[in-house]
Amino acid sequence: MSTTTPPTRHRALTWLFLAPTVLGVAVFTVVPIVGSVILSFFHWDVIDPPASAGIANYRELATDTSILTAFGNTLLFMVFAVTLQLAIALVLALALQGRMPRWIQQALRSAFFFPLVLSAASISVVMKYLFNQDFGVVNWVLGQFGASPVPWLTSEGWAMAAVVLVYVWQQFGFSFLLFVGGLANIPRELHEAAAMDGATGLRKHLRITLPLLSPTLLVASVVGVINALQVFEQPYVLTDGGPGDATRTAVMVLYQTAFEQLRFGEASAIGVVLFALILAVTALQFRLSRRFVHYQ
Repeated sequence: MSTTTPPTRHRALTWLFLAPTVLGVAVFTVVPIVGSVILSFFHWDVIDPPASAGIANYRELATDTSILTAFGNTLLFMVFAVTLQLAIALVLALALQGRMPRWIQQALRSAFFFPLVLSAASISVVMKYLFNQDFGVVNWVLGQFGASPVPWLTSEGWAMAAVVLVYVWQQFGFSFLLFVGGLANIPRELHEAAAMDGATGLRKHLRITLPLLSPTLLVASVVGVINALQVFEQPYVLTDGGPGDATRTAVMVLYQTAFEQLRFGEASAIGVVLFALILAVTALQFRLSRRFVHYQ
């Protein structure tokens, strides 16, 4: 007696197992995206019926200086945060490849990843006290070396730096684990052969480690950029977008427009533009990756 599953039944089982995922993506991803795009062409305050606005919401985005500033801040934040995040994660991952007891390596891996599982809002509340100009621990430590108190959260020049540092401290653990896994897949024989040829540590990393780690670096950079462009909790809790608009980001403007001003049509337009920006930057990353990503 044959135990082979009939093709029709096999397809039915396949769709049965896929149905929860497909339904979840459709209900919680596709439908909200389509709804936001449609709503971006209307004025709606929840109380009154939606009124057609055409492309007025998008024209407002192009002329509103506060919104343009928020998008500029978001791009600036992305550049500094992702660059610093990848650099710190890569350096620490390379350092962990050195000779040290295995239990120390495991403890450090857990310690570096731990901030990622914490709430960004709760971390930001704690960091707001640590970066306080008058009684914060950060300024106290700097004072031990003779430095003057730094207005981390009240100066336009320092506020963005504080937000970047807090964000990177929480997020670099993800990139760190990616790099640790990528480094583990690089054959030791390549480094040993390079050492026999007289290659130094820095040269080995530039000629061997980075090219072979480039696929992992691409994944880490893409995820990092997508997350950085959606930053919200850190600037909202630390500085509330201030001083002025120095740390106001696109998602903060979206939140304030929708839930504080009840202008859901305009907020949807901001969301659509941000979504398009994320797609464009991600597409550019994959386009540029053809030049530096090397697959084994």
